[in-house]
Amino acid sequence: MTVTAPDLKAFLLATPFFGGLSEASLDLLISMLVERRFDAGATVVAEGEPGRSMFIVKSGRLAVSKRTHADSVIPISRLEPGDFFGEMTLIEMQNRSATVVAEAPTVLYELTAQKLYACYKADIHAYVIVLQNINRELCRRLRRSDDRFAALQKNGDH
Repeated sequence: MTVTAPDLKAFLLATPFFGGLSEASLDLLISMLVERRFDAGATVVAEGEPGRSMFIVKSGRLAVSKRTHADSVIPISRLEPGDFFGEMTLIEMQNRSATVVAEAPTVLYELTAQKLYACYKADIHAYVIVLQNINRELCRRLRRSDDRFAALQKNGDH
């Protein structure tokens, strides 16, 4: 289902992914989004599978996890409205790096790599802003990961 809700613009502009876009650029990207709905317990993406799209969380709650070599599951993070995920596959063209499962009924907006490329062709300025927003969020995640790692190392010293 294509996205057309009138209050969608305000929601999207408040997310890290769409911040700083002009009205016209936002309209272009909204026209490229597809709404996806998932029941509680549904796997949205699975670690290791090919990925050619990313998602913005409209509503619901999701759990992100990774598998260890011993095949146990390690929780990584929680995703809530306004968060986005799956962008790593669009940038590095690798398989999914984690599994994402809906913990509650969830509504997501999907943006495929093909649509992102169409944005590049149609509105290079919007494309640059979106990539800058993705990079900013990846830096935040890396900083949080570094902080958690440092905290674990510090706790291990005692």
